[in-house]
Amino acid sequence: MSQKNELCGQNCGCVSNTAVQSLDEMDFEKGIWFAAQSGDYDRVKKLINTKKYEVDQKDSAGYTALHYASRNGHLEICRYLIESGANIDGRTRSGQATALHRACTAGKLDIVDFLLSHNADLNLKDADGRTALDRATVSNRQDICKILQQHLGDYL
Repeated sequence: MSQKNELCGQNCGCVSNTAVQSLDEMDFEKGIWFAAQSGDYDRVKKLINTKKYEVDQKDSAGYTALHYASRNGHLEICRYLIESGANIDGRTRSGQATALHRACTAGKLDIVDFLLSHNADLNLKDADGRTALDRATVSNRQDICKILQQHLGDYL
């Protein structure tokens, strides 16, 4: 025997097709991470300026706003975060990836160039033992590989 749900006016035996969102997902969407991922520069700036979020604050998965902005190609946000004191070589919790790893994997050439111009460490390895150059190679990003190799040559 099913009961009538007073909210939706339907017979609901067990679980209906309702959308359920976890607390982590809700925190992500209202936080700096979603703003950085989606390119909402004004919101990122507001959340930092009002001290609601620290520039290097990690989400439940261990990513910072710089990781999300780098992966999604939001140069203006990356620039603002670095100018606000973000750790350019900050690492994700489990994967140990940096913003440079994320940008190389996603093929974001302008972000890679920006991070390198701000002295991102090319030699850092992620949890798989891969450098940013390794990530660009695996992602078949020859344009990014070329820039990384040029920067590596500058340090030799």
